[in-house]
Amino acid sequence: MDILIPDSDLQKLCSTEREQNKRLGKAGAKKLRARLADLQAASRVTDLVAGKPHPLKGDRAGQFAVSLDGGRRLVFESANDPIPVGDDGSVVWDKVTAVRIVFIGDYHD
Repeated sequence: MDILIPDSDLQKLCSTEREQNKRLGKAGAKKLRARLADLQAASRVTDLVAGKPHPLKGDRAGQFAVSLDGGRRLVFESANDPIPVGDDGSVVWDKVTAVRIVFIGDYHD
């Protein structure tokens, strides 16, 4: 799957092990690297199995998350153009083959 990380802060976090350890701790850093590898290996979002993959609702509708450690999540949205949507207007995740990482952390805070 194609992974886009347009935010420079998120790019640094996703690509630098030292930054991962500093901001997420060793366990969180290890989970982040594993989830990023899972995303890279997947053909589409619905191929993901680790990290309790799930679409989000409410103010995060249209986004998808996988768990890291504690309450932290790796959150992304479709980067397909156009975004595949169903009749109800929701994203059809089994057709999403490119993602844009938009948040890493605990959105419950």
